[in-house]
Amino acid sequence: MFDRLASRLVHALLAVAALTAFALSFLVVADVVGRAVFNSPVKGTPEIVSMSIVIVCFLLAGYAVHSGAMLRADVLVDVFGTPARRFAAIASGILGACFFMLIVWGTLEPLQHAWSSGEYEGEGALRVPVWPARVVILFGAALVAAIYVGQAVSAILAPWDRRGRG
Repeated sequence: MFDRLASRLVHALLAVAALTAFALSFLVVADVVGRAVFNSPVKGTPEIVSMSIVIVCFLLAGYAVHSGAMLRADVLVDVFGTPARRFAAIASGILGACFFMLIVWGTLEPLQHAWSSGEYEGEGALRVPVWPARVVILFGAALVAAIYVGQAVSAILAPWDRRGRG
């Protein structure tokens, strides 16, 4: 059940990330054309792009982990067979969850500060608030940690799974 819910969620976030990247491409083209042709760039483009890159990365992180596309070195694990693969899956799930929970923990105070102080990026005509990026970092890291925990639990329960997956 968790796997189906996570799959739907990461695919929805993948679509949001793709639309965001698509929109950013138009913004960057408009900025370049405005700068080259009219000597007037789109104000706030660097700030919007820098915030959006962080947002897109954390929107995509859940999909990368869920689909198994995260960087893995299977050379040694494959030499030792199924028990080593199970151990590696359990260890990577636990370590991945710990790493992303540290990101969640490290994001809480900066998010609270960004929200309460009205922190922003940029000066002048366009000031981009920081808190939306911090919310996406928090949500994305928590989602990835949950997916890693789910993968570790699946690896632990694999020998008893009646459906023959493992």
